[in-house]
Amino acid sequence: MTRFIVFDCDGTLVDSQHLIAAAMAETFVSIGLDAPPTEVVRRVVGLRLDEAIARLLPQSHVDQALALAETYKGAFHRLRADPASLPDPLYPAVQETLRQLAESNYLLGVATGKSRRGLSVTLERHGLSDLFVTLQTADDAPGKPDPTMVLQAMSEAGAAPHETIVIGDTVFDMMMAKNAGVRALGVAWGYHEPAELLTAGALGLVERFDELPTRLGALRGEGGGEHGG
Repeated sequence: MTRFIVFDCDGTLVDSQHLIAAAMAETFVSIGLDAPPTEVVRRVVGLRLDEAIARLLPQSHVDQALALAETYKGAFHRLRADPASLPDPLYPAVQETLRQLAESNYLLGVATGKSRRGLSVTLERHGLSDLFVTLQTADDAPGKPDPTMVLQAMSEAGAAPHETIVIGDTVFDMMMAKNAGVRALGVAWGYHEPAELLTAGALGLVERFDELPTRLGALRGEGGGEHGG
């Protein structure tokens, strides 16, 4: 019976790719490198920041990843604070569906590669801070696909593995769930291809956020059987 849902943030709840790509571009240009294309940056969203940067850097600059993570943080926070900068948009139906799930007695949590500061700003901007019983960030645990964030989330929520499911948009989310011994559903609107999520172990795919109550109800034993797609 599913009663605890652990959501990824970037690419699952909010579409943050443009701000992330802009901050990454500034970071790379600061040391004389070409900015990585947005579609390449999308591939590393969800990883711990220094690991994400290391994957994007040419081999000759990999030893700079930790220092560049600090450069990125500065660029990201400055860009986000710009009055002309709009908040990263929620995907359609996220707010109302999260509230519906909470009102249906699901416990909700977040496991993200964002910093705690970054996650708090995102949730506050969109009026979501009151919905989650646990927030796991890059400040609290090793990065995905390490299972620690999910394990800590379950401990804080008082949920067992068989009661827990991860919802995410990348293979890192699916692998984190598998490593924690819990199930996962992939979302079709995020930063990795749907077929990759299925290969990485997703039970199935959700095409729209407002499908989640029905899909989770099926897993909870309140509806028909689970199906892929």
